[in-house]
Amino acid sequence: MNILKTILLGIVEGVTEWLPVSSTGHLILFNSLFPMDMSDAFMEMFDVVIQFGAIIAVMVIYFKKLWPFHTPAQAPAKSQFAHEETEGAGAGFQKFANHWLYMDKIVLWLKIIVAVLPAVIVGLPLDDWLDEHLYNAVTVALMLILYGVLAISWKDALIIGLFQCLAMIPGTSRSGATIIGGILIGLSRPAAAEFTFYLAIPTMFGASVLKLAKYTGGFTGYELGILLLGMAVAFVVSIFIIRFLMKFVRSHDFKVFGWYRIVLGALVLILAAAGVVHA
Repeated sequence: MNILKTILLGIVEGVTEWLPVSSTGHLILFNSLFPMDMSDAFMEMFDVVIQFGAIIAVMVIYFKKLWPFHTPAQAPAKSQFAHEETEGAGAGFQKFANHWLYMDKIVLWLKIIVAVLPAVIVGLPLDDWLDEHLYNAVTVALMLILYGVLAISWKDALIIGLFQCLAMIPGTSRSGATIIGGILIGLSRPAAAEFTFYLAIPTMFGASVLKLAKYTGGFTGYELGILLLGMAVAFVVSIFIIRFLMKFVRSHDFKVFGWYRIVLGALVLILAAAGVVHA
């Protein structure tokens, strides 16, 4: 049964990580309704590290847009810099960059780093407190309902990063918060969604490393197999969901996801009141 539940959790993660419906919230709800026969410490780590499979999906799909290196044979015909330096360290860097780097992609990665900084600053000191006080069905339900009613500059990147901090409350949705933040500052739906995918790489990688570092239980071969299986399923499902979402947002808004969140949140509150899920 643990293997079947792991596959289902991988599907849940792969689907909900990229849709604005909260993957963490859905994992918490799934674990509450269908608990696995694993330790609480392992499941706390599993629910975060399983996201690494989804990260790899982004890296595979957007590899060409994100890989910042090229060979001298692929170098542009003219310098990538508007003002060419002729001597000193500046000239040396420009020569190196023109031969080996796509500077537009380097700038994109710098903007991604700017966007991830708010989550690092807020998330690291509050990680244990969030786990202790907010990882429960009622919080998830309330955040599902709350957020159901609701080209990139350096400033835009920082603002989107600030919106991402909202997703530290389970049930909010990291992708939903950052996409909505991007749209509110004037980005198109595809641009906001795509930058959200990019931002997921350092954010989710960092969260996974943090959880692994704090996990003191040690891995048995069985636990490692469960973790790798969940990540693999999340990877495969994420490939399809990311491509679906990029097609969807070109001609649709996010109202359907808002209504879904409200209905699901209300249902969870009813189940919590009835004692079916843990409050």
